[in-house]
This record gives sequence, C-alpha cells and structure tokens, in this order.
Amino acid sequence: MRTQSALLAGLIGVVVAGVGVSCRREDRILRQPPTASATLNTVQMSGLNAGANPAPQPPVPNIYEESAYATSEGQRLYEQYNCVGCHAHGGGGMGPALMDENWIYGSDPANVFATIMQGRPNGMPSFRNRIPEYQVWEITAYVRSLSGLLPKDVAPSRSDEMNVKPSESSTPRQTPTGITGTPEPKR
Repeated sequence: MRTQSALLAGLIGVVVAGVGVSCRREDRILRQPPTASATLNTVQMSGLNAGANPAPQPPVPNIYEESAYATSEGQRLYEQYNCVGCHAHGGGGMGPALMDENWIYGSDPANVFATIMQGRPNGMPSFRNRIPEYQVWEITAYVRSLSGLLPKDVAPSRSDEMNVKPSESSTPRQTPTGITGTPEPKR
C-alpha cells in the first residue's frame, strides 16, 4: 500500500510539473520580420546623375539593335507596357521626348537599359523584376530607333500617330481629263 501511495504521489508530481511548464502564455509576434521577397521590391537608384561623367558600362548585346524583329517587338512592348502614357509616341508628354538628341542620362544602350530597369528620380519608375531583361533590351532598341540612332533597315516604320498628314494644298487634284497634277490657272 505504501508503494502504491508513493507511486501515486510521484505520478501526481510529474503531472503537476508538466502542467506548470505547459501553462506559459502563447507567444504573439505582432511585427513579422521582412521576408526575402520584401527586399526584391525595393527601388534601386543608379549612381548616374544628369551631367555627371558616365561610369563604365557593361557590354551591350548588339543582337537586339541589329534585328528588325527585335526592334519591332520593342515597339509593341512600348505600347503594351504603357510607355506611351508618359512619353507619348516618342514626342514627350509627362516624360521627356525620345525623338531628339537631348538625353538626360545618355543615349547609349546601356544607359537606356539602366534607366528602364532602375528608374530615375522624379518620375521614371523602376521596372526591375517586372519586365524580363530581354524585353527591356527590345524596348531599348526601339527607344533608340525613335531618335534615329539605329540603321534605317532595322528601325520599324512609324505608326499613324506620328505620321504627318498632308495639307490640302499639297495633295494632287484631279483635272477634267483624269490626269493627276496641279490644275491649270484660270484666265
């Protein structure tokens, strides 16, 4: 009987000790530590500044600037990623014009690529991890073609938005005989 009561007392002691240890409060983490993916969405600014000496640029894959197909794909992507919303069809708008020789951060392919990927202060957003690199190179080729920096046989034809419509005085007129040309002056 004594062994049974000693055994029962020991068992009760173990149960009480187990309950005491397991009765602590639940840990609540009110602020989660940043995950690895949270650091991927940060905006990275370039060391390029307007008017500063350019840093050495990485080699440029010329395959995109030598291919008419890649340049026309860049034109399609320029529309689809809504570059038109800020830069219009190259003539500028909220963003700078892309059809002239005045480039704030440089017109080299690596500079245009860096501008698209990293963004620029006061307006140009970063498209890093949003657009695949090969598509950024295609857009770069198209953007450079807007200002005539690519050979004519590679540059895509202009779309209707940028074509100049002929004025009424420069269009050929029909003469009574059906031959096109300018009408004879009236006497």
